[in-house]
Amino acid sequence: MGLVKYNNNSISAVTSAASIPSGALVPIKTLTASSSASLSFVHGSSDVVFDSTYPIYVFKFINIHNDGDQRDIVFNGSSDGGSNYNLNKTTTTFEGLHWENDSAAQVSYNTGSDLAQSTGDQQLSAGLGNQSDDNASGELYIFNPSSTTFVKHFISTSCNNYRDGLPGIVNFYMAGYFNTTSAINAIRFQMESGNIEEGTIKLYGIKDS
Repeated sequence: MGLVKYNNNSISAVTSAASIPSGALVPIKTLTASSSASLSFVHGSSDVVFDSTYPIYVFKFINIHNDGDQRDIVFNGSSDGGSNYNLNKTTTTFEGLHWENDSAAQVSYNTGSDLAQSTGDQQLSAGLGNQSDDNASGELYIFNPSSTTFVKHFISTSCNNYRDGLPGIVNFYMAGYFNTTSAINAIRFQMESGNIEEGTIKLYGIKDS
């Protein structure tokens, strides 16, 4: 598949995926929130590539700010082009935290944030506050989403300011798999309730050989 590089709104280079060095992080799509209910990346829509072109895809979410206290970023996948985001998932989560007043510092398994064969959204942050300077940033890797043989693994890590009135940092770790052998062709991000007030999510492809 050809890749087009834009420079000052003009085409400056055209290359093929085969010519990209192994391990290269290739920009695909950037979405910016503005009081958005969700941000969705659907293969074949609005220049999004999310198929067998790359064996690994990574989403980087940057300065995600929500419109309510303790409302976390969540995601889900689709195998029907975004008509439904309801794939079965099994996940595991843990977190490290440290408050600004040094009253707590710990690492713990988070049983309330994992899923067991659930079609619901998976949490990507933990207790995100919504003070004017509070935000969450992190990344989500999805491996071989177009496979029709294997389930699809994913790994995420993020950091966020904790809820209002208890300032501190949470490092949230999550891993799991979509329990389907159907190709996954869309990923949706949203808050567990309310809107994504502002922030950016970037999609990249990674070439491994």
